[in-house]
Amino acid sequence: MSVLERAGLRALRALDPETGHDMALRALTLGLGPRGGPVTSPRLRTRLAGLELPNPVGLAAGFDKNAVALNALARTGFGFVEVGAATPRPQPGNAKPRLFRLAEDGAAINRFGFNNDGMAAIAARLARRPAGAIVGLNLGANKDSADRAADFATVLGHCGPHVDFATVNVSSPNTENLRDLQGRAALSALLAGVMAANDADVPVFLKIAPDLSGDDLAQVAEVAQTAGVAAIIATNTTLARDGLKSAHRHEAGGLSGQPLFAASTRVLARLSGLTDVPLVGVGGVGSAEQAYDKIRAGASAVQLYTGLVYGGLSLAGEIAQGLHGLLARDGFARVADAVGTAKGHWT
Repeated sequence: MSVLERAGLRALRALDPETGHDMALRALTLGLGPRGGPVTSPRLRTRLAGLELPNPVGLAAGFDKNAVALNALARTGFGFVEVGAATPRPQPGNAKPRLFRLAEDGAAINRFGFNNDGMAAIAARLARRPAGAIVGLNLGANKDSADRAADFATVLGHCGPHVDFATVNVSSPNTENLRDLQGRAALSALLAGVMAANDADVPVFLKIAPDLSGDDLAQVAEVAQTAGVAAIIATNTTLARDGLKSAHRHEAGGLSGQPLFAASTRVLARLSGLTDVPLVGVGGVGSAEQAYDKIRAGASAVQLYTGLVYGGLSLAGEIAQGLHGLLARDGFARVADAVGTAKGHWT
């Protein structure tokens, strides 16, 4: 991290978390972020669900909800970027404050509630996305929708022509009863509707919660494989609060960051033994070593978001470079050779 970036992070942390996040996005759009493009090498190049990634380190949904900083993000070290979640209609989300830093825990809690500009505005920005960048969209449902399952299909139908992949997000804890859609019957019907609306024929990913029981996880894996899901993202934020030190630990919402690392990696490893669907590891990735652990537990790629709060946007490139070194150290010629080689450690 440069001296300038370190100073910028200190300044942002002096603001309330949501204001700091908004200022970080604005700084990016003004050209103040990292430059140079994705870190890549023959060892880092990764194929995921038919997509050719320059490296397997992606930006998770939630950082750029409204696709306002795509040009800047394409110049960072990320191998791919996911924006959103987008819902059919714009919505303000939950009341503020709704984002909390847990610095002592290297974590954050959010209860945003799918605040976004709506699919029409987001699609217009995606249509102007930078050439060559791998960009996906997280699909969401309006809080007051009469048919939340249909909302996912509606957003994909509208935005699909402008993205490289789309993620069905039924695992946010911040929209009441949304996680109920992870049940077998509800998820099967939802995915059938999404696939029917996929006229652009983009790979459809499924993002799941870390709090599923073993039986629920097996059900989700079976439904996803049957439906033709191209990848499973494991995992979203958690409702657990074990071992936290911060004064904000009792805030409602989803917990992300370092406390989620072990639990999300265990889910990832279990999924690796339940399905052949490619996996994307998310939850507590803040270093090259942690990204490598996710890959060896079964992930073909990883995503991060909360790590940027503490490590800055240069963290993406640092992780990719470090990952190259770890793969070389252990004799792996490519990322795919390392996938799942240590999943037994986590199961």
